[in-house]
Amino acid sequence: MPSPYKTLRQRLNARAASWALRRQGMDSLPQELRRRRIYILPTRTGIGFGALLFVMLLAGLNYANSLALIATFSLVSFVLVAMNLCHRNLMGLRISSATPLPAFAGDDAVVELSIENITALDRFSLRAAVNGREAELIELAANHSARLRMPIATLRRGRQRVDRIRIDTDFPFGLFRAWTWLHLPIDITVYPRPRGEQDTPRGASGRESSSGRVSAGVDEWSGLRPFRDGDSPRQVDWKAYAREQPLLVKEYRGAAAENLDFTLQDAQGSDIETRLEQLARWVCAAESRGARYSLTLPGTRVGADHGAAHRHRCLEALACYDLPLARIATAEHDGRR
Repeated sequence: MPSPYKTLRQRLNARAASWALRRQGMDSLPQELRRRRIYILPTRTGIGFGALLFVMLLAGLNYANSLALIATFSLVSFVLVAMNLCHRNLMGLRISSATPLPAFAGDDAVVELSIENITALDRFSLRAAVNGREAELIELAANHSARLRMPIATLRRGRQRVDRIRIDTDFPFGLFRAWTWLHLPIDITVYPRPRGEQDTPRGASGRESSSGRVSAGVDEWSGLRPFRDGDSPRQVDWKAYAREQPLLVKEYRGAAAENLDFTLQDAQGSDIETRLEQLARWVCAAESRGARYSLTLPGTRVGADHGAAHRHRCLEALACYDLPLARIATAEHDGRR
């Protein structure tokens, strides 16, 4: 069970987020961060430092110690400057785009946030987060741009909604944290996880393809391409990887003579999710071999083709197949449970 402190914190965060949404409304990109939409509060370190200053002030007044009072007021000035620098570290940044990248169920999806620094000031210790999961720290030089990759947990196939993104900083000394919220309706496509034990069917509904039966072992090696989720480990060029090269996958040209047609009836399983996962595995396997393939679902057909865009169309059709509204997961709501 969650602790009372954690539950109270979640409720306060939810109320603050609801208030910010009513105050700001929905956002559109590009969006420049202005003063009225940047919030700032002391961190735990800042609260402790403030308590120390209060004790120093009481001691200086009690003993009429001028040196203690001078030190206290000097440190108060230091804190005020730090607060101003923290707030200014966000002000004037421009958020130009937020690109969701699809993922397989159970893996981390990614939203790429493009941030531009259009001022003459360098920016430090910038973060972006969704549901408490923070991206890496970045520094942004004057008149430069950068991309932040925010990981987002996925549980099941479908469309996963990201309602709110937080951008924050605790520069320069960690005494204050300034942040802003972006309310952007971002939908992430979550593919079914590619898994199953059935062999890949050939041709229409498992029959011989229209271009003739393809014998095993006649495929010609055509080149290497970057590894993608769902590729078979047997086709990875492990020798190149041992030479500290990126993870690459072997492609074969002869398989392009095949014309594979994957249908829901071909996939076996105890439930619809298992059958969709089997279809996803076939799609990934056919794409890694360079074959032409099509996908037929009740009410949906994706014609024969190959390539990254075709792979995405097929997997997207599987992700959204027969999906009731209740299964369209909202990342924000899932994070509150």
